[in-house]
Amino acid sequence: DARRFCLCRDSGVLFCFWALSLLCGILPFQSLLRRALQVGFGRKLCVELLIFKFVPVSSCPICSPCVDLEHPTRVCLSRVRVSWTTLLFRLLIAFVSDEESFVWQGYLYAILLFLTALIQSLCLQQYFSLCFQLGTNVRASLIAAIYKKALTMSSTTRKESTVGETVNLMSADAQRFMDMTNFVHQLWSSPLQIILSIVFLWGELGPSVLAGIAVMVLLIPINGFLVAKAKTIQVKNMKNKDERMKMMSEILNGIKILKLFAWEPSFEKRVNEIRARELKNLVNFSYLQSISIFVFTCAPFLVSLASFAVYVLVDENNILDAQKAFTAISLFNVLRFPMAMLPLVLSSLVQVTLRGGSLLTGSAVRFSEATFAWEQDVLLPQLSCLCSITLDIVPGSLVAVVGAVGSGKSSLVSAMLGEMENVKGHINIQGSLAYVPQQAWIQNATLKDNILFGSELDEARYQQVIKACALLPDLALLPAGDQTEIGEKGINLSGGQKQRVSLARAVYSNADIYILDDPLSAVDAHVGKYLFEHVLGPKGLLQNKTRILVTHSISFLPQVDNIVVLVAGAVSEHGSYSTLLANRGAFAQFLNTYGSQEENASEKNTPGTGNTGGLRRLEGLCVLSKNSTNSLEKAQEEPPKKLKGQQLIEKETVETGKVKFSMYLRYLRAVGLWYSFWVAMGYVAQYVAFVGTNLWLSAWTDDAQHYLNQTYPVEQRDLRIGVFGALGVSQGEPLFLLFATILSAQGAVRASRVMHQQLLSNILRVPMSFFDTTPTGRIVNRFAKDIFTIDETIPMSFRSWLSCFMAIISTLLMICLATPFFALVIIPLSIFYYFVLRFYVSTSRQLRRLDSVTRSPIYSHFGETVSGLSVIRAYGHQERFLQQNENTMDINQKTVYSWIISNRWLAIRLEFVGSLVVFFSALLAVISKGTLEGGIVGLSVSSALNVTQTLNWLVRTSSELETNIVAVERVYEYTKVKNEAPWVTEKRPPRGWPSKGEIQFVDYKVRYRPELELVLQGITCNIGSTEKVGVVGRTGAGKSSLTNCLFRVLEAAGGSIFIDEVDIATIGLHDLRQNLTIIPQDPVLFTGTLRMNLDPFDQYTDEEVWKALELAHLKTYVQTLPEGLLHLVSEGGENLSVGQRQLVCLARALLRKAKILILDEATAAVDLETDHLIQTTIRSEFADCTVLTIAHRLHTIMDSNRVLVLQAGRIVEYDSPEELLQKQGVFSSMAKDAGITATESTPL
Repeated sequence: DARRFCLCRDSGVLFCFWALSLLCGILPFQSLLRRALQVGFGRKLCVELLIFKFVPVSSCPICSPCVDLEHPTRVCLSRVRVSWTTLLFRLLIAFVSDEESFVWQGYLYAILLFLTALIQSLCLQQYFSLCFQLGTNVRASLIAAIYKKALTMSSTTRKESTVGETVNLMSADAQRFMDMTNFVHQLWSSPLQIILSIVFLWGELGPSVLAGIAVMVLLIPINGFLVAKAKTIQVKNMKNKDERMKMMSEILNGIKILKLFAWEPSFEKRVNEIRARELKNLVNFSYLQSISIFVFTCAPFLVSLASFAVYVLVDENNILDAQKAFTAISLFNVLRFPMAMLPLVLSSLVQVTLRGGSLLTGSAVRFSEATFAWEQDVLLPQLSCLCSITLDIVPGSLVAVVGAVGSGKSSLVSAMLGEMENVKGHINIQGSLAYVPQQAWIQNATLKDNILFGSELDEARYQQVIKACALLPDLALLPAGDQTEIGEKGINLSGGQKQRVSLARAVYSNADIYILDDPLSAVDAHVGKYLFEHVLGPKGLLQNKTRILVTHSISFLPQVDNIVVLVAGAVSEHGSYSTLLANRGAFAQFLNTYGSQEENASEKNTPGTGNTGGLRRLEGLCVLSKNSTNSLEKAQEEPPKKLKGQQLIEKETVETGKVKFSMYLRYLRAVGLWYSFWVAMGYVAQYVAFVGTNLWLSAWTDDAQHYLNQTYPVEQRDLRIGVFGALGVSQGEPLFLLFATILSAQGAVRASRVMHQQLLSNILRVPMSFFDTTPTGRIVNRFAKDIFTIDETIPMSFRSWLSCFMAIISTLLMICLATPFFALVIIPLSIFYYFVLRFYVSTSRQLRRLDSVTRSPIYSHFGETVSGLSVIRAYGHQERFLQQNENTMDINQKTVYSWIISNRWLAIRLEFVGSLVVFFSALLAVISKGTLEGGIVGLSVSSALNVTQTLNWLVRTSSELETNIVAVERVYEYTKVKNEAPWVTEKRPPRGWPSKGEIQFVDYKVRYRPELELVLQGITCNIGSTEKVGVVGRTGAGKSSLTNCLFRVLEAAGGSIFIDEVDIATIGLHDLRQNLTIIPQDPVLFTGTLRMNLDPFDQYTDEEVWKALELAHLKTYVQTLPEGLLHLVSEGGENLSVGQRQLVCLARALLRKAKILILDEATAAVDLETDHLIQTTIRSEFADCTVLTIAHRLHTIMDSNRVLVLQAGRIVEYDSPEELLQKQGVFSSMAKDAGITATESTPL
């Protein structure tokens, strides 16, 4: 209510200011005009004509084509003000010409002139200042509302709008609402001005005015048609823009997969197709804009031409004299603005209403006959819903949830968190929740902040949690301990570390109920056991809490209080371990299949003796971890010196100083130099015609003097009308302008295409390290805001600037033709302006840059929130995130507000000086009364007024242009980021390479970034053709780095890798990556069909794709989907379970069938059964390939030919598993921790 009251109050005040300035302008208009034209003119018309010649048409930049969209009202009021300050002039001139008048009258007029100008400018600036503040408030409230909406959205609604679209709403559309607040008053004031002007015109020209009005009425349907067309184009383009942004944010999130699979060209092509559609619409929109500008600049001329022609033709006695002509023309000029403004206001209203719609459109645990679905009104079996579940979970118990992939385990978790739609029955939860998701969600903050997650710090408890979650060894590795900054999505932590941080966050939060979605799958066997003992198990930190643990691991089941078995979304049985075994149901069969593991070969053996050494080693272990890798140069701030690698994300660079001239050139080059030249010529021609029209009109009115008491010759009359019409149509911006705007539209679209293309192709070619240290929000900002500026804002700014510049030159020319001595006044004026310009432009420019930079965090934070939505809601931290969003916004609002106020500062200064110039010239006239001709005085003073106006405008447009050109600079900055090695080089590998699949590492060294330590410290080993090699080592030993090196995601710091005797450093990246296959650790899917996710280049037939799906055990699932292969995968693969996503990645690998396969912990997220299936498939299908497996579960590699054991980036052991088990080394102790004693004992 308070806010609503403030808004009402603000609107009221605004309205009053507006009305005041309008009345100031319009009411005195008629009476003053009459008096001015009657008093003291007598027959001295010639002198007066001089004055009139130049006043009306050019009295405001609006008559010249620069319709400024930022300040429509400003223009309009300055119109009125100009009109009526000119009228005070009439009195002043009458005073100068009249011998008998009193001196005090002259001084009074001069002072009045000054005061009216002053009051007017203060009112106007106050109006604007309030308008803009209202605008910023509107924008802030909108962004906050969108954010809040995102926090509370149901999962169904969330499917409808992607992150990309929402970011678009926050950036472009909230901005449109902000601009709209300045326009909104035009809606009633424009018609008012039109009506008043027509009333006065009737008084001047009588019924002839109807001819003019008829022309106007005819123009309305044309305008309506243009607005409707523009609307449809805009709607299409908003869709395209959303689609492109969605595509971009996916590409940036899955960039690593694109690189590993060499899929960049396919995705680049998809983005370019969307972009091409977008630009096609943009060019059509620009053409429409050119036509509507043409129509509306013609309008006043056609109107005045029609009226004058009719007036002169109707009656022989009607002679167009100065009084009539110029009064009428100044009135037509008043008309011109509101008529031009209305369509613009309407079209911006259109954009705002379009978007308004899309902006703003809920025992310990007990289920009673509850049925859940992802969407409210659907009950199809394939929508993985949970059917009539009845469960009672006792407070303080440990409950395990087990079941095959896709049986609904994660859905059960989502149901408890309230993320699914409850179709029938109900669920009760008593107490607070903590949630550990299957894929850990890590914020871009320090490690400590990630664990505290907004709670108060209790040091003793914090240390206890860290120790229990096995994070101590990791803290020892991290460059700055728990103060190390973690990148977006936890980019500089390994999978196991992310999972442990996520667990630590839950444990620290001290909730009543813990929901754990398979947190142990991502960690090594011995770490998993340690976590179970110290955190989850009967003796762990959480022993008195209710724990619901989704797990694939059998070894912990004997120690849980209760087991729930899910099959196809229903509870098939539940009870304690012994009860279920006795029941001989599905669970007992499941156990028998993998039963032998339970006794001795379990991957994470039941806690007992014999493994304490392993745990002690774990705690004392200090290895170089992957994280010390992703670090950055020392940050500049904070006096306590930051450790190397503590800060990961670099501060966004803000350029300072002038925008380099080369940026303008770069833009013009992108437009095309010929285009640029002809556009400029079009404007020059237009202004030549403009000067011509004024001179011609003055000559026409001189006729009144020449043919004082005679009939006006018909030929003369027709000639006058004809030439005036011709000049008018060619000048009224019309033809030349149409020519110029259409050309500039084409050029601008060309520039947009070129710049977007350069940016996109470069971003896809930069190395991975760039994405590790640059938040995606920052890159998205380049593609959203900056490309929008290049598409739509810069062309407008360039046009306005050209117009203003030409207007000034032409006006100065006209003044100097009349009174050469005026040049003296120009000189000090220009010097002053130059300084104001320098001062203002530099401030404004820097504020706009800060605006861009402070805007990125809003989007980054938003993206992060959306990805961690279920976690934030589970902990109930929505308020804190709302607050954080508001703080980020406030920082941005500060720069926006300062920028607005700096504009008002400029306006007041410039207008004050303008008023002074006018005042002094008037004073001068009064003082030197008698020695000067009235006409000369009038002309120089009125033109001075005009020049101040236009110069004011020039300052504004130059600053706007320079501000906007910053976008070109920012885009250019990203087109110059250093690329990775070329995709294809001169040296191509032989056809069918690699045919054998032999890999040799020769003294291979690598580091993540130049300033960091080595991760792999001189590795030498040979892997034979079709050999199966397992790679093991503690977290951070360099296992994943090894795969990165094979794909050259990391380039060597020394040594080399040979595959089939080809040094991989010598061939192109795509030649290398297309011939290797990887099943990555994180299964990443993209929006699009299932088929597109498997084969983006359409290289394989449908049969081959189905075959791959069959081998990946997905065929039956895909056949149940209504669309089959064309099933749409939602953003990030949300509509498939993590296990299914992993199987899709397996299918990708099976399709490719390269000679070398790398498995990067690929089975961490699947249950034992599916794991078994995957392993069998890999064994049979990749029998003739070289397979490198990076494993967490030791049993998955026990049947390898050889095992490579890494420690701190060096090979410590490399032999067959049997040999290594007999040697009492690192591997045998790891195997002992995992309870593996002999290779035969594993069922796999």
